[in-house]
Amino acid sequence: MSAATPQSLAHVTTIDAIPQEGARERPDATAFVLGERRISFAQWEHCVATSAVRLQEAGLRPGDRFVILGENGIVLITLALAAARAKAWPVILNARLSEREIETIAHHAQPRLIAFANDISPDAERHAGAFETEHVTFEGLPPFRLTVAADCEPEPVHDDPARDVAAMIYTSGTTGAPKGVMLSHANLMHVARHSGYLRGLAPGERVYGCLPVSHVFGLASMFLGSALYGATNYLVPRFDPSEALRLLRDEELTVFQGVPAMFARLIEHARQTGRPIEAPALRYASAGGSPLDLALKTRVEAALGVSLHNGYGMTELSPTVSQTRMDAPRRDDATGPLLPGIEARTVDGEGAPLPAGEIGTLQVRGPTVMLGYYRNKELTDRVKSADGWFDTGDLARFGEDGALYIVGRAKDLIIRSGFNVYPEEIEGVIASHPDVTLAAVVGRNVEGNEEVWAFVQLRPGADFDEREMRAFCAERMAPYKRPTRIIALPTLPASSTGKVQKAKLREEAASIAVEQAEAV
Repeated sequence: MSAATPQSLAHVTTIDAIPQEGARERPDATAFVLGERRISFAQWEHCVATSAVRLQEAGLRPGDRFVILGENGIVLITLALAAARAKAWPVILNARLSEREIETIAHHAQPRLIAFANDISPDAERHAGAFETEHVTFEGLPPFRLTVAADCEPEPVHDDPARDVAAMIYTSGTTGAPKGVMLSHANLMHVARHSGYLRGLAPGERVYGCLPVSHVFGLASMFLGSALYGATNYLVPRFDPSEALRLLRDEELTVFQGVPAMFARLIEHARQTGRPIEAPALRYASAGGSPLDLALKTRVEAALGVSLHNGYGMTELSPTVSQTRMDAPRRDDATGPLLPGIEARTVDGEGAPLPAGEIGTLQVRGPTVMLGYYRNKELTDRVKSADGWFDTGDLARFGEDGALYIVGRAKDLIIRSGFNVYPEEIEGVIASHPDVTLAAVVGRNVEGNEEVWAFVQLRPGADFDEREMRAFCAERMAPYKRPTRIIALPTLPASSTGKVQKAKLREEAASIAVEQAEAV
């Protein structure tokens, strides 16, 4: 384990204090590597401090929302902490979202400023065209685009890490409306301290930094946790299996975190190219963001030569609830013991706690539970009880040894490449097509991932062109939400009450997939 401990780092109470701590303890150590560029902790802290001042000069006030649109790079990670330093709320968005999604979120968040990290993201540059922006250059950062200050109302600031928002992460609601998850400094720092310690992070560790910082797994565990313990993050804007293999070999990465789909692609790329996986320094690998298939876990462990650790979390829980331990790797699909300081229980339909071994709805309480959903107190109260229990909506059980097993999702949710995909949102987009009268979306399990399959019922006389329908979706949603297949049926199967029977559609998707495989 690392020399530092959660207790010895307890004085680092806000996310923007992490670069300050690094600059004080190890100023010349490398904090980040991005391509050929290396940034020390002292340089990073200087960028954060000067950027906070520049943002304030541009009009950013305490309690303002500040949208940062981009991909993993020095502009995005610096602006996020600079905004926190200025006591504003960083709202980090993946540039791969569609124009409609960004417009909807911006309308909801009502940001004072929007930054477009177009230094490494062509998508950020494209989105900037829809706004009035100017090119700006902050000291130590590549040029990027920034809007002029908009008229909005700042939120209260309490100067309390447990009450002040450190980041707002958007996740789509089951109705298609965006949910702004308000995470406090205390929320994120608890995960950074404990997940980083349990991964054995320390100065000199080299971490694969591909998980999007716009996703709470990438933000809290990979980015903040690694930086807090003095490790070096190799920032990667988008996953490329060939480049990942190069970094493992040439840069001798020691820590590799990803979603199961990344590991599946890594193994498949090595198989197709005949290129051996060389990871001479790798000591820790972990998967999260979506369920880990045991067959994939076994193959990855054989290929990498290390245990593939597992975990469970969700955006509203900052995100980590449980993770397997380095000194006790598992051969089953348990997501490990709870993170220190976290309480969890399973309950029956009446809300009564269940004993170990019995399956029920998982509820979580502790310092990682979100402050709430922005501008949606009704939904917050629905999932978060007065005494602090958060209802995950997931079905789980506890083993006799305290390990948590996730056995299903009560919510009709698809997890694709670690991102939540809500069928109702996709159905709403497809149903807006003039030829569609009814749409239903289901998930289909594939190795290490889930695919999005859509079924449509067309208006009488309409011609169906799957490629045209997929192009329609591509214009309106992020890549990870777009259906793998769109299938037209004469009528969608329905119950006597008219409810679409998605179980039958899942069977149909599986049958079509089998037929496709046999035809190849």
